[in-house]
Amino acid sequence: MANIGFIGLGIMGTPMAANLIQGGHTLATFTHGKTAQSLLDAGAKALPNATEVAKASDIVIIMVPDTPDVEAVLFGENGVAAGLSKGKIVIDMSSISPVATKEFAKKINALGCEYLDAPVSGGEVGAKAASLTIMIGGSQAAFDQCKPIFELMGKNITLVGGNGDGQTTKVANQIIVALTIEAVGEALVLASKAGADPAKVRQALMGGFASSRILEVHGERMVKRTFDPGFRINLHQKDLNLALTTARQLGMSLPSTAVAQELFNACVAHGGAGWDHSGMVRALEILANHEIGQ
Repeated sequence: MANIGFIGLGIMGTPMAANLIQGGHTLATFTHGKTAQSLLDAGAKALPNATEVAKASDIVIIMVPDTPDVEAVLFGENGVAAGLSKGKIVIDMSSISPVATKEFAKKINALGCEYLDAPVSGGEVGAKAASLTIMIGGSQAAFDQCKPIFELMGKNITLVGGNGDGQTTKVANQIIVALTIEAVGEALVLASKAGADPAKVRQALMGGFASSRILEVHGERMVKRTFDPGFRINLHQKDLNLALTTARQLGMSLPSTAVAQELFNACVAHGGAGWDHSGMVRALEILANHEIGQ
């Protein structure tokens, strides 16, 4: 049993934290707003700031939206760094800049602590089911120590390389996810506008080479018009921005990623920042002047 701190209890963080408690660990928490009553009832302790969480914990997990949020949690007023002592481990499970991650890790290492960047894929469904894919950058020793904790939250757990490599892998993941959502959306809009039943088209495609987890889950969302997040479009925009920024830094082009980002931008322009990212299909529907299932 470990003393774990968890900072950031949103759509993803709350079920991830619940799985850690269920696994027998003690949990100290801090989040904007209030720690969910279900976590408190399960034994979590809400503390007033990130520094106090770090003081109370051997391992501190961070799950917040973006790079500036992680920096503030780590090094801002009442941040994690102020509560660390030698030998503790910081795990950032947010999806943020690989370049910034390397700098954050150096600062935490200078305090005598280990740092793992461990972004996840799988969305709210995966967080609840403890089936997340977890891509990790950091030392082998820290990974080995924390692997049993990762196993309470995920299934596909990989140490990719050093600090920053986990975040680079997540950027690559988000490119594939966005482009696959776009492909599924195009296919279903085309099928529907041509007069075919999009639900039956999806069912048929699930048995062929076009089958994918995104066709299964997000295709169903498109057909059933259920765009409650899941994973919000504005968060996926942030991830694609990381991809495009990294590409510029490397002097390369990601043309299809740029198109996907523009489709997300169109959704946001129509009030869709908070839609599930499967809602990208709505931008395609506007271009086609046709809604799936009409």
